[in-house]
Amino acid sequence: MLSEEKIKIMTSLAMFEKHEGKRIFPINRYFKSDYISSKLFRSFFSYTLSFVLCLVLWELYDMGQWLNTMELKGLTAAGMRIGLIYLIGLIIYLGISVVVYMKRYEYASRGTKVYLAKLKRLDKRYEGNTRPLKRPKGGRTS
Repeated sequence: MLSEEKIKIMTSLAMFEKHEGKRIFPINRYFKSDYISSKLFRSFFSYTLSFVLCLVLWELYDMGQWLNTMELKGLTAAGMRIGLIYLIGLIIYLGISVVVYMKRYEYASRGTKVYLAKLKRLDKRYEGNTRPLKRPKGGRTS
């Protein structure tokens, strides 16, 4: 038999799955450290690729200046500055990534707890409606 309370709980579960399911359920397949480290690995490669692309664009823009000043000291100094800028930017970017992905993981774990609490509440509503079979005094059912 359907009750209004069960329907409300099922509707809230369906809405939760629709709105939050894509963000929460895939994250909870990982441990926190595994999730964060995989995202940091991805962040490292995306930052490196974008840095290299920006460096190539800047190189093409200032090609005339680079061709006019082809001394070894100037090129090594520029290489050191570029390497230092890359390392500082990478550290900042990975630090921000750690914070963001930790918050996402914690949000997903809280969302999973809410979802499981709603499922337990729905399960208790179903347990209340199940009646044990009535057996006659002889103990046999026909």
